[in-house]
Amino acid sequence: MPSTLVRPFLFVLAGAVALAGCNRAPEGAAPAAATAATPTTVATPVPASTHDFVPGIVGGDFAEHVRVLASDAFEGRAPGSPGEEKTVDYLVSQFKAMGLQPGNNGQWTQVVPMTETTANEDTTMRIVVKGKPHTLKFGDDMVIGTRSGQKHVAVADSDVVFVGYGVDAPEQHWNDYAGLDVKGKTVVILVNDPGFHANDPTLFEGRRMTWYGRWVYKFEEAARKGAAAALIVHDDAGASYGWDVVRGSWSGAQFDLRASDDPAPRLPVQGWISGAQAKALFADAGLDFDALRAAANKRGFKAVPLEAKASVTLDSTIIEKSSRNVIAKLPGTERPDEAVVYLAHWDHLGKHADEAGDNIYNGAIDNATGVAGILEIAGQFAKAPPKRSVLFLAVTLEESGLLGSKHYVAHPAVPLKDTVAAINIDAMSTFGPSKDIVVTGLGNSELDDVLKTIADKQGRTLHAEATPESGFYFRSDHFNFAKAGVPALYAEGGEDLVDGGAAAGRKAAEDYTANRYHKPADEFDAKWNLQGTMQDLDTLYEVGRVLADGTTWPNWRTGNPFRAARDASRPSASK
Repeated sequence: MPSTLVRPFLFVLAGAVALAGCNRAPEGAAPAAATAATPTTVATPVPASTHDFVPGIVGGDFAEHVRVLASDAFEGRAPGSPGEEKTVDYLVSQFKAMGLQPGNNGQWTQVVPMTETTANEDTTMRIVVKGKPHTLKFGDDMVIGTRSGQKHVAVADSDVVFVGYGVDAPEQHWNDYAGLDVKGKTVVILVNDPGFHANDPTLFEGRRMTWYGRWVYKFEEAARKGAAAALIVHDDAGASYGWDVVRGSWSGAQFDLRASDDPAPRLPVQGWISGAQAKALFADAGLDFDALRAAANKRGFKAVPLEAKASVTLDSTIIEKSSRNVIAKLPGTERPDEAVVYLAHWDHLGKHADEAGDNIYNGAIDNATGVAGILEIAGQFAKAPPKRSVLFLAVTLEESGLLGSKHYVAHPAVPLKDTVAAINIDAMSTFGPSKDIVVTGLGNSELDDVLKTIADKQGRTLHAEATPESGFYFRSDHFNFAKAGVPALYAEGGEDLVDGGAAAGRKAAEDYTANRYHKPADEFDAKWNLQGTMQDLDTLYEVGRVLADGTTWPNWRTGNPFRAARDASRPSASK
């Protein structure tokens, strides 16, 4: 959840970066609380509610949803816990009361099978460079794992190749794998984009990270090319976090979808290598790592084989589990087979049984507010059903790597080619109305144009996230839709508050990040100023209403890496 509540202070509050989940830690990293959540023998009763809900976007209704979902009775809403049962039951009951229909082929929920993989941290990797052996220790020199679902994987005497940024981007006229066969080999890859390290605005998007800069893409591309293993070279600036975050986030239990349920290619072995170790390996191979990194920032770079062989045997503990997405549908009156999707993640970090004192991570802002938001928007749509259908998707396992939304995209209730757009709500501002709207990934899609028209009428301005080089667009649930070609919007109230300006907004956000983000103190507060929250929900509702009552098919901007998937699934959108 890279909310405006958190985003401006990412580097100031570096310690908070190490917290897992909600896009602070690398995707795929399992938060400690997700595994620490322990069902209680005596369930805490759900807090009684005498609230009389009314149709539409109403502050009192929104507050009541958050109060209930973030109550101790829901135990932090950890997947697989009693809190999941209560959350799912609550959401289904609310959607039913609004008159919505089950959105998953007659079902209210969608089972999300998942795999928990824990690598043996005594594992070492052996790389022999020109006859000189190097033994890389887990945690100190490298951190590796497998997404194969296999308890035992081995790579033996694999040729090592430096492939620059590991990018094959036709629209950027860039291919680090050109003329290269890496089948069975170990590829060494730089993190982020060429434009970032070169500080060159003419390369990709300069210092703003693109999809090609994300480590997820790099591993998937290496898998598509047939590599046996891939190691990303860590550097603090390029990753936007230190080695301690890599070590902490990639150690221990890692959650993923089952390989059989995930169409994305997977490597037998993938992970990170420290910058110091990479430099040492390259030096022993007679290569200057810094010079090669500089060369990799230029068009026409050719991959460089190292006179080296890599070997590793990796044993892991594999456990199969499952959770659920909740899906509700409001059928369209004229084009019911086409749909706009609103989504928010319902999961949080659960209950830490081994912690003294308040050990329930209630997740009020993150993300009971987002779930309450889609409930309120659903109620507003129900007052006057639109021409296209609207789907309301409450996804699980965001805190464990966006897995619920990833599973939905692989098994959509409405075909992705018929999905008009996705609108994501993740951690809403409760600091009062703002003069601005933050659009994470501003400029990527034509959805910005729809939003701007509505914002202009409100006298609000749009601007991008404060640190686009950190790749926040790729760290929340909308990204899985984007990756599949569906235009996706992630917009929220800004920090330039009507009352107090940017200084007041920054102070409030800093206080939240330091004192409540991913802490038990993230609890419902009846004193919240929800005036801006309601304005933000009205804004996002209007975006969806324009799309749901219209006939247009928004697309990605020319040059965006997701446009090809959209054009392939819906050629008319490219016209």
